[in-house]
Amino acid sequence: MTDKNTNGYDDEEMTVELELDDGQIVNCAIITILTVDKKDYIALLPLDEEGNNDDGEVWFYQYEENADDPNEEPRLTYIDDDEEYENVADAFDEYLDNVEFDEIIDNQNES
Repeated sequence: MTDKNTNGYDDEEMTVELELDDGQIVNCAIITILTVDKKDYIALLPLDEEGNNDDGEVWFYQYEENADDPNEEPRLTYIDDDEEYENVADAFDEYLDNVEFDEIIDNQNES
């Protein structure tokens, strides 16, 4: 059951803190990591102080892990290229379609 105060996101969800260019710190829920054209990207849901996201805005960043040091924090890089961003956004839309399809199938199997 979804808690309306958290829009379905609770303290158990994986989150990351991002520092924006203006120095503001934003806590984000990690939605998924996608691979597009042999690169990894992360989809983040920015959360307000109460842990909510009321506008549905999603942020995409290139995501890189250091294979030599698994304890090192992953690196997130802003996507400057419009075409690259659109490809990631399209992959995310496809991911959402698959998630929704899986939820429909799961709900039908429960009936």
